Amino acid sequence: MTTVNAIPPIIDEFRAARRNPDLAILEGFHAVKHAIRFGADLIALLGTHADDAEDLAAVLAPDLKGHFAQSLRVVSEDTFSKLAPRAPRTGVMAIARRPRVDLDAVLSSEARPVVLLEDPRNLGNIGACVRVAAAADIAAVLTTGTQDPWQPDVLRGAAGLHYAIPVCRIPEPTFHGRRLIAVDPEGEPFDPLEMPPTAVLAFGTERYGISDQLLAHADQRVSIPMRDGVSSLNLATSVAAIFFAWRLAAQGDNALPSAVTRGHNLPAW
Repeated sequence: MTTVNAIPPIIDEFRAARRNPDLAILEGFHAVKHAIRFGADLIALLGTHADDAEDLAAVLAPDLKGHFAQSLRVVSEDTFSKLAPRAPRTGVMAIARRPRVDLDAVLSSEARPVVLLEDPRNLGNIGACVRVAAAADIAAVLTTGTQDPWQPDVLRGAAGLHYAIPVCRIPEPTFHGRRLIAVDPEGEPFDPLEMPPTAVLAFGTERYGISDQLLAHADQRVSIPMRDGVSSLNLATSVAAIFFAWRLAAQGDNALPSAVTRGHNLPAW
């Protein structure tokens, strides 16, 4: 454990990392916890109290017990408050390298569905979609548009689960022969048993939905059955409804490839 006295360099390091497309800022214990658990390459791990971080680990992440006592660099609360626009109350932050995503390999080899978010706008919503996709063990989350899915607010909303699955922004939709299914109010009611395990599920913005251009490329349109008078669902809720319906149906059909059968040994979340 090292006490850091050179305050300006630390602040500058975090500010520079926010502008670096190869780095990610992890704000809060949960984001840091998941990043470490899923193999993130941390280049800075800071906090206000190593003992407090260890106490959180004992309750929320026993598999990481001892990690914070050994690796956390302690800074003052005043310095910590300057490392982020909203310093996390858990008193832990980190800088990590973004993993490189081999999109061709993901799309051509993974026998699991992919999430495509077309031009998402709300950063917290993007993060929630990543969190849902990681929990449902989806192959990847792809986004189009101007928002960087690795922004700190997205990482906060995802609780650092960008390190559990590939997450990347693509210049235009690409499918590598996968079936494109658009989630659209005008589609047929979604039947999870009919969804191919290699499908790409496209979700549009809440206000405008999926663009006409992307709809024109869709092989199928499906809708989420809802009560009359309810016009839409939150984006992350829509992603959760589709993929957990699929996951539960696939498990019941004994057709779902688990992390264990794919050769991964992932700890419990």
